[in-house]
Amino acid sequence: MAQKGLSNPPDLFRFEIVPEGSDTVRLRLTGPLDAESVSRFWRPMERRLGKLRFQRLQIEAGEVNRWDSAGVAFLHQLRREAEGRFRAEVHIDGLPPEWERSLKPPASTAREKSAAEPAGLIGTIGQTAIEEATLLVDALAFLGRLTQGLGAAFHPRLFRPREFLRIFESAGVDALPIVSLISFLIGLVIAFESARPLATFGAQIFIANMIGLLMVREMGPIMTAILLAGRSGSAFAAELGTMKVNEELDALETMGIDPIRFLVIQRVIAGVIVTPLLTIYSIFVGILGGVLVMIGLGYPLEAIYHQMDAAVHIHDIFVGVSKAAVFGLLISASGCFLGLRTRQGPAAVGASATGAVVTGILLIIVADSVFSVLLYLLNL
Repeated sequence: MAQKGLSNPPDLFRFEIVPEGSDTVRLRLTGPLDAESVSRFWRPMERRLGKLRFQRLQIEAGEVNRWDSAGVAFLHQLRREAEGRFRAEVHIDGLPPEWERSLKPPASTAREKSAAEPAGLIGTIGQTAIEEATLLVDALAFLGRLTQGLGAAFHPRLFRPREFLRIFESAGVDALPIVSLISFLIGLVIAFESARPLATFGAQIFIANMIGLLMVREMGPIMTAILLAGRSGSAFAAELGTMKVNEELDALETMGIDPIRFLVIQRVIAGVIVTPLLTIYSIFVGILGGVLVMIGLGYPLEAIYHQMDAAVHIHDIFVGVSKAAVFGLLISASGCFLGLRTRQGPAAVGASATGAVVTGILLIIVADSVFSVLLYLLNL
């Protein structure tokens, strides 16, 4: 059944929405399609189309008797929303020849359609190489803009302290329960797993040395970073990705506001600061879990303390905290980067959040490997 437009005199603009079958909608436009009619009927038409589900939208504009740039912009936006929101195929009939060129699909759309077609093994390899090279170029450009925008942290008008505190709370304070649980259990596991092998040599007292070194240099920074990659990295990507899909980032750029300085800097700085702090807390809780196991094995607290004091030095703590700061930078930067690269579509935000977690964990492992090689060469 046709859905009529708002009541109008015969000489004014009218629209009619006619569903055809289960996957096609026909939109008939009549009268002048100009700035005045677009301003009145844009939202009502969008609301009515939003209530329908379709895979093909046929726009009939042959009965439009007057055009201007606002009318053409309206058709362009309507097609863009239908293709992005519903993944629908859009056809426009009756468009004047002078306006047809302005409504041709952009080159990016043509490339996406051609990429969707089977291209064979060689074509797939080439397309993957192009995508990876584009990703690398975008990452380098983002890194440059991020480095340039870090100056905003020292500018009182550009840095937003309330936003920084909100992110610091959500990424740091709200993560304390899960960090406490995981770190405590890690300390218990290390102590229990090493107790029986060391008992064979009568060296269970060295469990304290193992717990101290592992938690300070490796397990504390890595486990904290992985937890933050799952919590904060994905949250950063989801927040910025949602803003990208809703075109809020485009609105910021239109107003002359750099999204890097306005949104990314606070998140990166919060990640760099909160990760070492959580790592120190994780080290303490993990050591506590191991100490409780050793006390259960019959060792006095003084002996455990002296063993850890002999095994763990200041430079070990410095190494662990330095790793945590680098991990925090990688997690927050990768999450923001993938959030800014979110594409259109209902699954785009979820894909960005998942990619942020996977990328963050991968970068953590790679960075930790680099740290291990350098520390070995420097004998630290």
